[in-house]
Order: sequence, then C-alpha cells, then structure tokens
Amino acid sequence: MNNQINSSLKNTEIKQMKTNRIFSLLLVVSIPFLLVSCFAAKDYKRPQVVNEANYRTENLPQDTLTIATLSWKELFTDPTLQNYIEEGLKNNMDIRVALQQINIAEAYVKQGKAGYFPSLNGNARATHQELPANNQFGNLSSINQYELSAGLSWEADIWGKIRSNERAFQATYLQSVAAHQAVKSALIANIASVYYQLLALDEQIQVTNETIETRSKGLETTQALKEAGNVTEVGVKQTEAQLYTAQGILIDLKNQARLLENTMSILLGSAPQQITRGSLENQSIEIPLNTGIPAQLLRNRPDVMAAEFSLMNAFELTNAARANFYPSLTLSATGGFQNIQIDKLFSANSLFATIIGGLTQPIFNKRQIRTQYEVNQARQEQSYLDFRLSIITASKEVSDAMYSYEAATEKIEVKNKEYQAYSLATEYSEQLLDNGLANYLEVLNAQENALNSSLNLINAKNNRLQAIVDLYEALGGGWR
Repeated sequence: MNNQINSSLKNTEIKQMKTNRIFSLLLVVSIPFLLVSCFAAKDYKRPQVVNEANYRTENLPQDTLTIATLSWKELFTDPTLQNYIEEGLKNNMDIRVALQQINIAEAYVKQGKAGYFPSLNGNARATHQELPANNQFGNLSSINQYELSAGLSWEADIWGKIRSNERAFQATYLQSVAAHQAVKSALIANIASVYYQLLALDEQIQVTNETIETRSKGLETTQALKEAGNVTEVGVKQTEAQLYTAQGILIDLKNQARLLENTMSILLGSAPQQITRGSLENQSIEIPLNTGIPAQLLRNRPDVMAAEFSLMNAFELTNAARANFYPSLTLSATGGFQNIQIDKLFSANSLFATIIGGLTQPIFNKRQIRTQYEVNQARQEQSYLDFRLSIITASKEVSDAMYSYEAATEKIEVKNKEYQAYSLATEYSEQLLDNGLANYLEVLNAQENALNSSLNLINAKNNRLQAIVDLYEALGGGWR
C-alpha cells in the first residue's frame, strides 16, 4: 500500500516538473515578443530642407504643371534623336552598371528580410580518441563517437536592430533604383545635348564652306582689280588672309564634329562611328516649359531622391548601432543522435536535445560599440548635409537653365538683327567698291563681321536648345 502511495506521489512530482518546464519554456519564448512591442527603434522623419529650394524668378507659376512629368519622346520629337536615345538606354555602359547595382541591393534586401528568421545548422561528426592506460573506461584503449545533429538559434528583435537593418537595406535598394533613374535622365540629356551640338556644327560648317567659296571668288576679283590698278597688293593679301582664316575655322569645326561623334558613340555604348543626323532649322520644341513648384524636385529629381534614401539608410544604421548598447535575448536549441556505436546511432537511446535561453549585456568590448555608434551618427550628419546640398543644387540648376533659356531667346533676336545689319553692310560696301566709292578694307571688315555674326547666331540657337535640355534634366525629366 505504501509502495503504491509513494509511486503515485512520484508520478505526480514528475508531471509537475514537466509542467514547470513547459511553462518555463513558454515564458522564455514569449518574453521576446512582449519586449518587441514595448521597445522600438525611432522612425525616420523627413527634414525640412525642401523649403530651401528656390528658383529665384518672379514668373514662377503656382500650379504643379511641369515638363518633368513628360516622356522624353514628347519633348524630343526628332525621329533620329529618338532612335539614338533608345539605343543609348539599351546599350550604354553606365546604365548597365546601374542595373547591376540594383541587383546587388535587391539581394541585400532579401537578406534583411531573413533577419527575423532563426538560423539552422546541420552537423555530422565522427570522433576517434586514443585513451591513456589508466583511463576511466577500464580496458578500452580507444573510443569512437558518432553524432548527427541540428542546431537552431534565434535572436529576438527587442530594440529594433533587425528591423533597422532591414529598413537600411531597403533604403539602399531604393537609392540604387533612384541612382539608375538619375543615370537614365542624365544619359537622355547628354545624348540630346551632343546631338544638338552636332546640328549646330553642321550648320556652321555649311556657312563656313559658303564663305570660303565666296572669298575664293572675291580673291579672284581682287586680283583682277589689282591688275586694273584699282586695288593694291595689300588688298590682295588681306583678301587672301581672310580666305585662310575661314579655312582655319572650317578645320576647327570639322575637328569638333568628329570629337562629338566619338562622344556620342560612347554614350550609345559603341565604338567611335559616324553619326547621321537631321538639321538645326528643323528642330523646334513648342511644349510650354512649365517648371512646377520647387517642392516637386523631391519626387521628380532622381539624384535628390537618392540623397534622401542615403539619409534613410544612415538613420536606420544609427538605430541599429544604438541597439547594440542594450542586451540581446537569444534562444538556441540543439538536438540529434549521438552514440559510440554507429549501428546504434539512430536508436531511441541515442537521442539528445538542449534548449538554451540567454540574455547578453555588453559590458566592456574595447569601445567598439560606442565607436561604431559615433561613426554612424557622423555618417548620418554627412548624409543630411548631402541631402540638403542636393536640394539647393537642384533648385540652382533649374534657375540657371531658366535664365539661360531666357537669355538665349533674347540673344537670338539680337544676333539675328546683327547678322542682317552686317549682311547689308557687306552688300553696300561691295556696291560702293564697284563704283570706286569705298576702300576694299571696308568690304573685308564687313565680310568678316558677317561671318562671325552668322556663327554666333547659330550658337545662340544651339544655346536655346541646350537650355531646354538642361531645364528638362534639372527638373528631373527623362527617367519615367
């Protein structure tokens, strides 16, 4: 009877011990989830640097219409230019490098998401040990031990360190996407810019060729006038020098065109080649150049977006570094089979399991944690300053492009009048020379001024197109 009572009490004690173990295990597992809800890392808040953007113009529209939202095909309507832009977007090396950077950042994002999951490691081990003569195993001279096990470990995200690291990886990914968009926007602008420069050079080459032809005929006329006694040798040599001047200008213009063709080839991702193109006079951009409001730079300019994502990344890494000051709660478990006889490795008697819950508080680690935190704080401040600089630089570039466009438009009108005046002056001086009422130096001077004015007028037309391209890029257009 007493034996039955003792046996019943012993069974009750065993059940109670098992129940206590279960409750203890549940408590260890639940504590991390309770603490996660109580402690969280700081959330990112955008700094008020957007208010510093200013276009510095009295004609700033108050609506949000902006050419930045237009497709580049709507702005650049030249079919040849459109083909080059499409080719560049497909083959340009910088674009392809930026895409690979996105793939790298995407891989880190996946790693950040996996930070919440436990780590699982498998282990298969065979150990052979030679024993001393007076060993504890009696007559055994050696012993073998076989083990097949798995270990699982998990860290609770009490202070938001894992979450902060995940957000930092996400910010880096978004930064790489924005960087790709910035490369795309810059590439489109560069291709358009070089294309318009080539068109301007073509027109200047045409004008210079016509001038050389005219001056060649003028030299023949001057030589005839000299033989007739109406012009001296000085007039002949000055006419000859003017011809050489025009020929020198033509050499420079052709050289610039070849160099720009090589530049365009690199933008297109190909070896140097000849670039076919249209004409400058057929280029017209009639779309209203709306700029929107400065605050829109934050969502239209890829480089500004990339700067903010860099700030987000630095902010989250600072959060993670701050969390290292606090204790970390880990839960680990190991289980498997272990036996000194391999044929009995998978028997029930070979099973073993270990569960460990631990709380680790850093106390002294050669100042590594504090140094890392201070470094991340400094990097966060650097990122903030870079973000602020990107905002004010973007607004400055928009302002520059607007002023350049207005100046080029006014200059085209002035240079056109100047060219007309010099053309008439050349015509009148030639008529007076034919009638013996003017010095041939006046004709030469008028011709030289007419050529320079014609070249300057073409430059003004090109500058106007360049200003439109710059404004489109400065507002953040092209990447959509």
